[in-house]
Amino acid sequence: MDVSAREADVLAALAGDRSNAQVARRLGISVRTVESHVSALLRKLDVPDRRALARLAGAGGFAGLPAPTTTFVGRERDLAEVRRALGSNRLVSLLGPGGVGKTRLAVAVAGAVAGDYAAGGAFVDLVPVGAGFVQAATAAALGVADRPPQPLADTLLDRLRLGRTLLVLDNCEHLVDEVSVLVARVLERAPDTTVLVTSRERLGVAGERPVLVAPLPLGSDAERLFVDRAALDATPDEVAALCAGLDGMPLAIELAAARAGSLGMAGLTAGLADRLRLLAGSRGVDQRHSSLRSVIGWSHELLDDAERTLFCRLSVFAGGFDLAAAAFVGDVPLGEAADLLGRLTDKSLLRRGGDRWHMLATVRAFAAEQLTDEVRARHLLWAADLATALVARLDDQWRPTFDAVDDDLRAALAVDDNPGTAPPAGGGLAVGGGPGHRLARGLARLTFARGRFVEACGHYETAASRAADAATAYRDLRDGADAALVVADGGEAYRLLRVAAARAEAEGDEATRLAADGYTVVVVNRYDMVGADTPTAYSGHPAARAWAHRHDVDLARAAVESAGGVVDRLCALDVLGLATAAAGRLREAYRIAEDRLALAHTLPWHEPGAVTEVVDAFHVASTTAVAVGNLPAALALARRAPADDPVAGHPYVAAPRQVRVLTLAGRLDEAARWATTMWEGWRAAGCPPAEWMSTAVAAAALAHGLRGDGQFAVWRARAVEVARSADSPSLTACAAFVDARFALHTDDFTEAAGLVARAFAPFAEPWWQPYAHAAGAELAVTAALPDAERFLAAAAQAASENDWAAATLTRARARLTRDEALVADAADQWARIDARFERARTLDLLPGRTGSVSAHDRELAPEGRDDDAER
Repeated sequence: MDVSAREADVLAALAGDRSNAQVARRLGISVRTVESHVSALLRKLDVPDRRALARLAGAGGFAGLPAPTTTFVGRERDLAEVRRALGSNRLVSLLGPGGVGKTRLAVAVAGAVAGDYAAGGAFVDLVPVGAGFVQAATAAALGVADRPPQPLADTLLDRLRLGRTLLVLDNCEHLVDEVSVLVARVLERAPDTTVLVTSRERLGVAGERPVLVAPLPLGSDAERLFVDRAALDATPDEVAALCAGLDGMPLAIELAAARAGSLGMAGLTAGLADRLRLLAGSRGVDQRHSSLRSVIGWSHELLDDAERTLFCRLSVFAGGFDLAAAAFVGDVPLGEAADLLGRLTDKSLLRRGGDRWHMLATVRAFAAEQLTDEVRARHLLWAADLATALVARLDDQWRPTFDAVDDDLRAALAVDDNPGTAPPAGGGLAVGGGPGHRLARGLARLTFARGRFVEACGHYETAASRAADAATAYRDLRDGADAALVVADGGEAYRLLRVAAARAEAEGDEATRLAADGYTVVVVNRYDMVGADTPTAYSGHPAARAWAHRHDVDLARAAVESAGGVVDRLCALDVLGLATAAAGRLREAYRIAEDRLALAHTLPWHEPGAVTEVVDAFHVASTTAVAVGNLPAALALARRAPADDPVAGHPYVAAPRQVRVLTLAGRLDEAARWATTMWEGWRAAGCPPAEWMSTAVAAAALAHGLRGDGQFAVWRARAVEVARSADSPSLTACAAFVDARFALHTDDFTEAAGLVARAFAPFAEPWWQPYAHAAGAELAVTAALPDAERFLAAAAQAASENDWAAATLTRARARLTRDEALVADAADQWARIDARFERARTLDLLPGRTGSVSAHDRELAPEGRDDDAER
């Protein structure tokens, strides 16, 4: 309908049955002009005669529409959706929980579209209206009076049949049946009337078009509303966290903003712990919207007994729940639970997504006030049973289900951990391997299988605290220790094992104490925990004996032969490889590591002890591949890591392997990128003990030094920081190699004698000794030290066990003898192990290429980015 401004004036003047001549005099226009406009209005407004136009003129305008006192924030999409719905539907219902903003949206929509309804309309607030008075309230809002003997219902319909009318019925939930009858009659008998309803549940009238009004979206409208309403300086992160804690509910945000001046941001954030108390006391609004408690209480009062009971019981769920969970915790049959869930959803107290339901946190806080210990006990039992069932499916499709219930499993365990919320005696909660223990252990295994190793460690310890006896507690604590070892936290593993030993000793369980002591010996020696108190009694534990004397090959072989299972055999093979390497047989140690890695991949990935061995097998295979200078093998392991290494994504456990081999391979930019990831991850974790990582940090120093970016000294100091001492056994050989190689690269021979002496000093660990010896010998030759040939001879053994060392010594002899054939031989050796930078530097020794940058550039040009080795 397109009514011009002059036509609207004529229509308004027709009120009171004025004649065309009277209208013409009133508007100062000719009678013929009035007649023309009247004809146009009859056609446009689709009314039969001039008298109908007069009645329509008297009914025009929109009555009762509240005047907003604040700005309308956000909801642009909702506003557009409702307007579209009104364009094609005669009954549109805005549905949602109390406080979500249905009324404010309805007011905004009505204000925007009122001009489209020539016969006007009315906004009817049903909050103060009691049962039996809906029709009277609607008539009063439209200005319709009784005209006895005609029934009021017919008089109301006469008004609504005058032309296009919009009727807004606000807050219908307490009068749903009565409103439904009225609306159905209007839709049937007043075809030009459109009805917009706000309610917490549907009317159930034919043709109803529901529009669900959700909380304001976080990250945009919710924060905009708070900032608009609160005169408060706060950071965007603080505002976002507060709005998230309030579920994005407009009323909750408005109530919080009203208290911002007195509480400040810190007070509001702290108040989230008791939302109902925080969001109370707003003045100047109807009592039902003065607090969050009153808003939700209004809905609660409208429930019947069965709905009210299940509503309160469902608040025990921290996250979503499915039908079976609701029936179990609600203690009702499945069919009854389905019916009640539907009714609670219809009343906007639950929200459904797929086959799951959930409560808003603000609603849950109200319902949870009436939770009983018995309901919490049923929730715990449900969680324990579900965790147990999921553990049984770890080799199947279990992740989606676990991800959906994760929050509730943890919440149930947290309640069980709080004695103040435990049920009365006989409830079967925490002690004796009951639901509390089953849940804690099940949750530990599930989170471990999900790759959340640190969280799993905590759950295993919780399980141990609920274990019925020392033996069961040791099983839990050993799994927890292994979970800690997966992320290289030897200190935590040690602590858990000592807790297990102490409990076994307190309960007089000698066998369990010896088992805990024996594994402690393995952990202390295997993970180089210098200074840790080590038990001395570990009889009957061959692996402990082998690790206590870890350079004894015979004891290591005995441990391998006596190993009872794959995990025990892998642990024994590890000490055998270490003893073999300590004897100088690095290539044999590498073969043992390869066999161990192949065996490790037969293990499941959801058992901590198994995963500990898989992770360590990857680490040792990479370490020994580097130790023998087999860079292609080490790079292949790096490419396999994303698929085969359980901690491939860990920022400082997996990254060191990349840094070491990429530096040696001359892929210096990649090495530097991985080094930054490693360092930032370690710092973010709080700089935990990680001496084993110091060689990677030293390698990063070399990568930066060879790049010439001025960062060598920074990273070299970081290596000492990680090692906690410049004399750390983990670092000394690698540091001697790095310093000698950097001095050679920079032609700085001022400290050459001292660096060479350090390179040939005795080392506690064998892995980097060949590199140190070979780099020291080449530095001695290049610096023209008087005993350079002696150092070359001394490094010969290193060359037999390490391809890098062999190529280095060949190049050193070429420098000493100026033999071009030896230069070519060295270049070929570097090519075979894919050491690009070193091959380029070797080729620079040929006549006419000394100091050439172009040779280096040509050799490294294909490097770019290797996607297989990238993060």
